Amino acid sequence: MSHYSAFRIHRDDQGHHAGIETLPKPEPAAGEVLIRVSHSSVNYKDALAGTGKGKILRTFPLVGGIDAAGRVERSNHPDFQPGDAVIATGWGMSFDHDGGYAEILCVPGDWLVPLPDGLDAASAMILGTAGFTAALAVQRMLTNGQRPELGPILVNGASGGVGSMAIAIFARLGYEVVAISGKPPLREWLAGLGASRILDRDALAAATRPLEPAQWGGAIDNVGGDLLARITRTMAPGGNIAAIGLAGGHEFHASVMPFILRGVSLLGCNSVDIPAPPRAELWRHLASDWRPAQLETMVTETIGLEGLPEVFERMLAGQTHGRILVTPSLLGDPRSGV
Repeated sequence: MSHYSAFRIHRDDQGHHAGIETLPKPEPAAGEVLIRVSHSSVNYKDALAGTGKGKILRTFPLVGGIDAAGRVERSNHPDFQPGDAVIATGWGMSFDHDGGYAEILCVPGDWLVPLPDGLDAASAMILGTAGFTAALAVQRMLTNGQRPELGPILVNGASGGVGSMAIAIFARLGYEVVAISGKPPLREWLAGLGASRILDRDALAAATRPLEPAQWGGAIDNVGGDLLARITRTMAPGGNIAAIGLAGGHEFHASVMPFILRGVSLLGCNSVDIPAPPRAELWRHLASDWRPAQLETMVTETIGLEGLPEVFERMLAGQTHGRILVTPSLLGDPRSGV
C-alpha cells in the first residue's frame, strides 16, 4: 500500500477545515519508525484541535490525534524491529508533527514505548493519554507521601477520560475516592469505577474562606480556576493536589494559607514530554498493578476516522463520557458501540 487515509487539519485562506485525506506513505528517516496504526483515542485536546476551538496545532496542515498504538512496519531506529507492538502518546503528535488519526504514522523512535505485557493495542488506547496522565498524577502524589490514611481522594471532571481513569486507579490501589460530576445520569457508572461518593458540581461553592474544614487527603484537579482554589481550602494537612487540566480557566486565585499552615502540595502534571525510561515505567504500572479493574467497561464508543468531527462537537459540549476508541480502518456507523 503506497497511500493511506488520515484525518488532516488545515488552517488557510479558507479558515479552519478538517477531514479524511489520502496521503502518500512516508519513508522513515534515520532514527524514525513507520507504524501501522490499529487504534487511537479521542481526548479533549484532540477535540479542540480538530474543531479549531483551541490553539493546539503549531503547524498546518497536520494529521490529528495525540495517541496511537500499532505495529512497526519499518524501522530506522536500533530499539525497534518490524512486527514490534508499540505505543505513541504525547511529544509533538498533533502539535507540530502528524498524529495518530491515520492508518500510518511515522515518528522518531525515541517517542515510542514497547507495548508492555498485559496490554494489547486496544486496551493501551482505552488508557491512552488519559490513563497515562492519571498514572503520572498518581505517581507524583505517591512519591510526595500520599497515603490512604490521609483521607479520601477527590476527583473533579470525573466523567472525563483523565478523571475516570484516576478514580479507577486510586480505587484499585485501595483508596477511598470521591467524584465531582455535573452529570447525574452517570452516578452509577462512576460508582462502578470505584467512586464511593459522587458530589454535585457546586458541592464546594461555599468554600470561600482561606481555610475550610479539612475533607480531602488528596485531589486530582481536571478543571482549574475557582474549583481548584476551593479544593486547596478543604485539603487535609499533608495532602497533595495533582493539577492536570484547566477546563474551568487557567487563572488561579487562592490563599497561601493551605500551603503554609497545612503543608498542602500542588503538583503540576505534564504528560507530553516525559522521557522514555519513566514513560515506560508508568506504562508497566498501567499494564499491571495500576490497571483499572473495569478497563474494558470504560469504552463508551468506537469510531472510525469519519466519526471524529461529530464526536469532537459532542465532547466539547459535555455530551460524552469515558473513553472513545478510534480505529483508523473502521468504516460504517460513526457511533458504533463495542
